[in-house]
Amino acid sequence: MKVFEEDQHLLIDHRNKEMTARKNLYQWKIMAEGLPHICSFSDVSDLPAETGMVKPFLEKGSSLEQEMEKGNVFLYDQKKMDGIAARVYDGERLHVAAGLCLFYLNSENKLMPIAVQLHQQPSEENPIFLPSDSETDWLLAKMFIKNADAIDHGAVHHFMNTHFLIEVFCVAALRCFPEIHPIYKLLFPHFRDTLHTNIVGRQTVLGPNGPLSISSLGYDGLTELMRRSLSDLTYSALCLPENITARGLQSIPNFYYRDDGLKLWTIINSFVKAVVEYHYGSDCEVLKDSELQDWISEIFTHGFLGNKDSGFPAGFNTVEELIKFITMVIFTATAQHAAVNNGQFDYYYWVLNGSLLLHGRPPNTKGRSSMTTILETLPNVGETAMFAVTGWVLSEKDPDMVPLGSYPEERFDELVPKQMIEQFKEELSILSEQITTRNSQLEVPYLYLDPPLIQNSITI
Repeated sequence: MKVFEEDQHLLIDHRNKEMTARKNLYQWKIMAEGLPHICSFSDVSDLPAETGMVKPFLEKGSSLEQEMEKGNVFLYDQKKMDGIAARVYDGERLHVAAGLCLFYLNSENKLMPIAVQLHQQPSEENPIFLPSDSETDWLLAKMFIKNADAIDHGAVHHFMNTHFLIEVFCVAALRCFPEIHPIYKLLFPHFRDTLHTNIVGRQTVLGPNGPLSISSLGYDGLTELMRRSLSDLTYSALCLPENITARGLQSIPNFYYRDDGLKLWTIINSFVKAVVEYHYGSDCEVLKDSELQDWISEIFTHGFLGNKDSGFPAGFNTVEELIKFITMVIFTATAQHAAVNNGQFDYYYWVLNGSLLLHGRPPNTKGRSSMTTILETLPNVGETAMFAVTGWVLSEKDPDMVPLGSYPEERFDELVPKQMIEQFKEELSILSEQITTRNSQLEVPYLYLDPPLIQNSITI
């Protein structure tokens, strides 16, 4: 009993220190991945949080309806995980909560969770947990939401939406472009070492004993999650300006992923526009480039399985369409990967922030949890250490790192493209200075999209 009391004291003390020191990391993590989105009444039909239920957590005198109208309420929804069987652990089936979480942007400009429902369908055995519940009830509900989010982050937003998408673009380029093709020259530095990295990653991270495969979902569950996510993936979701607008996140304060990411998108787009327009003087030239058309056709057919609903192009008709697509590819291989990869150790090494593995069932009643329940739900020491080490390895700076904007192989021989590259570097340098100045004012600086810290390709 003495050991447990000591563990309990350390758990509470360490948790409070970590949550204070890293108060903006929750926003970094969820916001960088496509969830949550601005909330309307139609969105919360599966989470019937009434005004009276959440009123204590809203601005005094306000209601949930009023706050929705102001654009201050956001919904995180893990519907796509619903029905996916978790893996078996020591003879017993684990559980993953395909739940919903309601967030509120309060008067202190903090985006705070105000309601958690751990399953999709409302029922008496699926209560809505609130910050006013017991400390352990509220903590346990958030732990299960964050467990699902951590799995989704690792398998979908990190591996599938950056590593594996870039692999599709890379393999298609190798098959369709000769090395002298201008689009090959432009893109290939952003594919450096990615195929090798992915081969190793499939064995060490997604393999039978890898940290993702020992998560609550397990290998089969992860495969199904990625299959569903690919079916739902849209072109606009990978284009940051459209992504931010679609989720209603244009005015969220202290959202540094959006602020730095949109500036990077603009800089990359300006560089791509200059290079592409230098080589393609008209839409007709784009249409007649059979190698270019073969490349995008292979991507659409084999990468996105010919899914017309995804919005991905099956061909390029204009210079503008080509510029947008190349911008997305370079942004995904550089900035987006940095955003979802480089902070993993910062965020995940403290297990309560988001564990890939939880034991026991999500709570279905209130008032029955305790600190013992919390400790029994967490992964054991060995599993926790494995997750922490994986986060450290993935977040560690590559000793052979080539930063965004560097092209050491000099694939372009002409003077004009070389000048465009120098202009690209200069704009990235200016942005880095702006980010450094801003970060000097922050208690917890947002470093992940500072250009010198962004790899030019996915190499880890």
